[in-house]
This record gives sequence, structure tokens and C-alpha cells, in this order.
Amino acid sequence: MARRNGLLRALIDALFSKADTVQYPYGPVSLPEGFRGAIEFIPERCTGCGLCVRDCPANGLELIRESREDFQLWYYPARCAYCGQCQLTCPRGAISHTNDMVLPTTDPEGLAVLLKTGHKNSNKKQ
Repeated sequence: MARRNGLLRALIDALFSKADTVQYPYGPVSLPEGFRGAIEFIPERCTGCGLCVRDCPANGLELIRESREDFQLWYYPARCAYCGQCQLTCPRGAISHTNDMVLPTTDPEGLAVLLKTGHKNSNKKQ
């Protein structure tokens, strides 16, 4: 009988307490201080050194180099752990995190994002 009373009490408490979850993206979200959201990239600062790629623990960045000046920097949001290591490693401050939430996608165009090209202007990964 004591167990039944405990379950009944828990049910009543749950019915009249505030929800622990939010209806994101349809409802407001309160983000904690220091939240690391979507990546913001400043292409003018990128030199293609590859330090961000080397230090990324999730392999979320890829540098394809044809020569010293000709390169492509690709970002894979589905792989990214949003740990901030790329931001800490970049000597030029080309990468930072915003407070924007990243929505999941099944669109193939959103699974690989070309962040920067060197001298050649290529928009498709080969």
C-alpha cells in the first residue's frame, strides 16, 4: 500500500509541476552562459594552415589542398561536437561559435558546407 501511495503522490506532483522540456524550435529557449552553437566563419582571416582540421576531435573539418594557395575548407555539421577546439586552435580567429541553435537536416546540401576556397573558386566537392 505504501508503494501505491508513493506512485500516486509522484503522479500528482508530475501533473501539477512545470515541464522539464521545451517545444524547441516552436517555443523560447533559455541558453546557458558560454553556450556553443552554430559555427561562424570569417573567410578573410583563414590562411588554410589546417590547425583547426588537425585538432578537431570529431573530424568535422576537412582541408583539401591542391597547392599552397589552392585549397578548400569543408565543414560537416553532422559530425561536429561543438567542443570549441577549432576556435581555440585557429591562430587568426577565423572560427567562432554563435548562440544560434543548429537544427538537424536531411538535406544533402547542408551535410557538407564549403567554408573557404583558396585561389580557385569551386563550389562543389569532388
